[in-house]
Amino acid sequence: MADPSPLLPVSNSLEPSYSPVPEGAVSAGCPATRLRRSKKVLIAVFSGLLFVSLILATINNNNGGRHVRYHSQEDEDASWATPKEMAKPETLSPAGSRGVSAGVSEKANVNLKGAQVKDYPWNNSMLSWQRTAFHFQPEENWMNDPNGPLYYKGWYHFFYQYNPHAAVWGDIVWGHAVSKDLIHWLHLPLAMVADKWYDKNGVWTGSATILPDGKIVMLYTGSTNESVQVQNLAYPADHDDPLLLKWVKYSGNPVLVPPPGIGAKDFRDPTTAWKTSEGKWRIIIGSKINKTGIALVYDTEDFINYELLSGILHGVPKTGMWECVDFYPVSKTGQNGLDTSVNGPQVKHVIKTSLDDDRHDYYALGTYADKVGKWYPDNPEIDVGIGIRYDYGIFYASKTFYDQSKGRRVLWGWIGESDSEVADVKKGWASLQVCFMSCKMA
Repeated sequence: MADPSPLLPVSNSLEPSYSPVPEGAVSAGCPATRLRRSKKVLIAVFSGLLFVSLILATINNNNGGRHVRYHSQEDEDASWATPKEMAKPETLSPAGSRGVSAGVSEKANVNLKGAQVKDYPWNNSMLSWQRTAFHFQPEENWMNDPNGPLYYKGWYHFFYQYNPHAAVWGDIVWGHAVSKDLIHWLHLPLAMVADKWYDKNGVWTGSATILPDGKIVMLYTGSTNESVQVQNLAYPADHDDPLLLKWVKYSGNPVLVPPPGIGAKDFRDPTTAWKTSEGKWRIIIGSKINKTGIALVYDTEDFINYELLSGILHGVPKTGMWECVDFYPVSKTGQNGLDTSVNGPQVKHVIKTSLDDDRHDYYALGTYADKVGKWYPDNPEIDVGIGIRYDYGIFYASKTFYDQSKGRRVLWGWIGESDSEVADVKKGWASLQVCFMSCKMA
């Protein structure tokens, strides 16, 4: 909880809580021996308290000063200290790379790589007020990509890449929270953990698809025990549970492995599926060939067996690996969002990708050819990855979903912030999510 008084008030002189001995008390009948005895008692008590304090201080030093997220006496001492008494900023080397060797984008703060960082002498009172009151955050630890957002039985569900053990990237599983209004959140138990060989090194980004009968399928990338990126299927254990507390991983996972010509670490982040004109389901998966970013296209009828279409949905040279691809329709005439399967002459389609090379989200408008599984940009000069970005701040790995309750398309995006890793560890948490309530053509 944030310190309600981050700036301490100026101390006022306290009224004495005792009656001072008046001058001449000894001659007025207070024997000198009684005063001397009282002084001895006071000295003994003071010495005892000092001894206990020294013991406690020694124990505290031996414990290594482990960080506690709540307001502590240490914070009070730091708040009262004068500038000379405050600890001097320590010069720290930034943490090494996180995520790249595992096969995902850089998760350390790229702005601080290769630099010497002056770490500010934070205390808990200073750090506590940095938590947002509006944007989504887990209660503690590291968070990155939004995963499988959807609206189901009266609840908005938000899943996210989460490290349950620390405020840095690693040990990635799926966190889960629900809300009635996308503002106030109830944090739920972890949705999926890394407990199978096909996701042993991480339960990575995925997307939800709601079927015509109301059931849900979830496709997600797993990093195997050999760090190969594969696609896996999961579904709720109980579709009657509005909170979707328990998830089952398909016994035949993985359902997709990297096809010939695609690197073992260049095959990730399946999209929400949409219906084709032939009645099949279609998804795309991000990848690259040399330095050309591409979106691979797969058709399926049961989310278990897949057909890789010849060619690709789209690709752009010199854009590098495409992560967290997204594909959805927008109306040319209306203001409402559209279900992912909607197509026709009054519809344009958006391709969005997160570029592994520069960690920005780019999108472009174009025309989708359903029969051949291709997409063509309206303006090749501002194609995906070389033109327009969703946001020009620290914004990455975004994902949309269709909110059928309000007829709108909602966009989620990961905000990595700009704090150093040292500060994140001291805070006990890292990152937040931003939510845009509507995606439509201007």
